[in-house]
Amino acid sequence: MEAASSSAYLLRPNSTKIHLCSLSSHSSSVAVPCLSRGIKCLRLAASLATVDISIQNESKDVIPKLDETGKFCSPRAARELALVILYAACLDGSDPVRLFERRLNDTRDSEYDKAFLMAYDYMSFGGPPVTVTSPAEADEISQIDRKQSEIEAEILSAPPKLVYSKLVLRFSRKLLVAVSENWNNNVQAIEKVAPPNWMKEPGGRILEFSVLHLAMAEIAALGTRHQIVINEAVDLAKRFCDGGAPRIINGCLRNFIRQLNNETDE
Repeated sequence: MEAASSSAYLLRPNSTKIHLCSLSSHSSSVAVPCLSRGIKCLRLAASLATVDISIQNESKDVIPKLDETGKFCSPRAARELALVILYAACLDGSDPVRLFERRLNDTRDSEYDKAFLMAYDYMSFGGPPVTVTSPAEADEISQIDRKQSEIEAEILSAPPKLVYSKLVLRFSRKLLVAVSENWNNNVQAIEKVAPPNWMKEPGGRILEFSVLHLAMAEIAALGTRHQIVINEAVDLAKRFCDGGAPRIINGCLRNFIRQLNNETDE
């Protein structure tokens, strides 16, 4: 895919339209979308030296969070990794598969603290603004939010081989290859289903368009059941996009499915 020229959706946005969190992973930098409690934003992560990581109970997960090697092993983790890579590639105007392969070659001199893997919850979502009754309560919530964002930034900027299982890495690459190979078709599909205000300023909706590209490619090229893909896309939008995006992405993908079915019937 000639990313720099394929679509306006790959143009680097003006910094006033979208905030970036550019985190160094020694051999490269990657723009990482970060989650906050109640307010979705992209922020610069602070130092992780003083982060107090608590071990979470993973019994609530239907699919094990970590495999026997202590790395993420769920399809959700693969889709999230693919989204981060695609988002960074869009900002750079680069090929997402090549960027993914460069990230795989990232190295880190010191041992990666696997406690971050246990503390990170990719199934959590932001909610409505939190009401507090005192400055102390607001400060406590801010500290919790800051720690969660710092843990997320550490996970998403780490060399993938230290964090994700081989199965997850293969699935992430497969998703990115599907996106790259079906880019032009998906651009045409997005132009038909995306709301006009998104189309007017695509540089401010790179995350949302990235979610749509991943979902459309997985449905059309990989053949994953659309119910699963739509649910996953909506959950990714809840984590990384603004408040109205999950509902809009859900509608866009359902319209995309109807168009696919109509083309099949014809």
